[in-house]
Amino acid sequence: MSLELSKRIQRLKTSPIRKLTPYSEQALAKGKKIYYLNIGQPDIETSNLFFEGVAAYKGKILKYEHSAGLKELREKIKKYYEKYNMNYNIDEILITSGGSEGLQFTLNSIFDENDEILIGEPYYANYNSYFDVLNIKCNAVRTYAENGYHFSSLEELEKNITKKTKGFIFSNPSNPTGVIHTKEELDNIAYLAKKYDLYIISDEVYREFVYGDNKCISFGTYKEIEDRVIIIDSISKRFSACGARVGCVISKNKAFIESVYRQCQARLAVPTLEMIGAIALYDVADNQLEKYRTMYEKRRNFIFNEFKTIDDIIVKEPEGAFYSFVKLPVENAEAFCIWLLSEFDVDNETIMLAPGEGFYATEGLGRDEVRICYASDENQIKKAMNILRQGLKEYRKIKQI
Repeated sequence: MSLELSKRIQRLKTSPIRKLTPYSEQALAKGKKIYYLNIGQPDIETSNLFFEGVAAYKGKILKYEHSAGLKELREKIKKYYEKYNMNYNIDEILITSGGSEGLQFTLNSIFDENDEILIGEPYYANYNSYFDVLNIKCNAVRTYAENGYHFSSLEELEKNITKKTKGFIFSNPSNPTGVIHTKEELDNIAYLAKKYDLYIISDEVYREFVYGDNKCISFGTYKEIEDRVIIIDSISKRFSACGARVGCVISKNKAFIESVYRQCQARLAVPTLEMIGAIALYDVADNQLEKYRTMYEKRRNFIFNEFKTIDDIIVKEPEGAFYSFVKLPVENAEAFCIWLLSEFDVDNETIMLAPGEGFYATEGLGRDEVRICYASDENQIKKAMNILRQGLKEYRKIKQI
């Protein structure tokens, strides 16, 4: 008789964002330099306000804090949302260990095994971790590179809804595509949520990063469906504080918030010092956040111009966040990404990309796509795009593509 792991954990797949780590480690062991375009890690320095806030802590005991999160932090988040004309009470805001825990608690609260969730694909690949563990069926609505990954129609969304569908989830601005969904798209989702009695889980961690004439509308402004809207948020990207792991879940649905709160109690508390640092981050001036946004927009413009110099790729100019989803002239993007790390370099430098297939629910889609993060300075982007350009030429020559 042999010991076995749970079926639940056996369903859990490797994150495509980190899947190629063994190959990157081998490349590093060979002395290669790698430009990491696979992961959404901002290079902007975390504000000193965070570290000063932590350093100012004078407690003699690092004790458990309230399971809902520090009251002062929830007050700061409340004031932050008021700037966007969204009014929440602090008992409608729960602090979580990053947006990821907030998402996990949200899905735990809403979905039973074999329930279904509606989502546009491609989508943030790590959602799959929770879908797999909780045995939630993913009803995916395909979007296309050719039209910038926008939803095609109300009918296309509606035909994927069944009696088992309990909610819709998306990120806006989008990770991984950089799309910002229009008011018409959001209106369609709101209409379907009312018609079929669905929850809307809105991942809005990239809210500030909006470029050009685009506007990002929060589902928190839809008063007529406020009882079914759940917002997932985080300090990770907005304040370049990914390692602090401080996020939140926000909703006016009292029963839902109570269910999430019970899970917050079960895990006791979010780390105290990180919450204290996060309180200070909400004092970062609006003009500083605008500087971050302007910096990312400049990088967006730069990388898109670089894409124009690469033959036979399909990519639309990102509207927000700091990702591009790119269709490559190869049959297997994952094999190409591995080849870049294992066998190719330019002056002993190479790049790490995130293969696109893991961002889809439908088997076989995304095999020729990659997600590219441009949260790096222009000099690094330029070098990375040169490696991609030369790598594609060499790879297609080898594979006779």
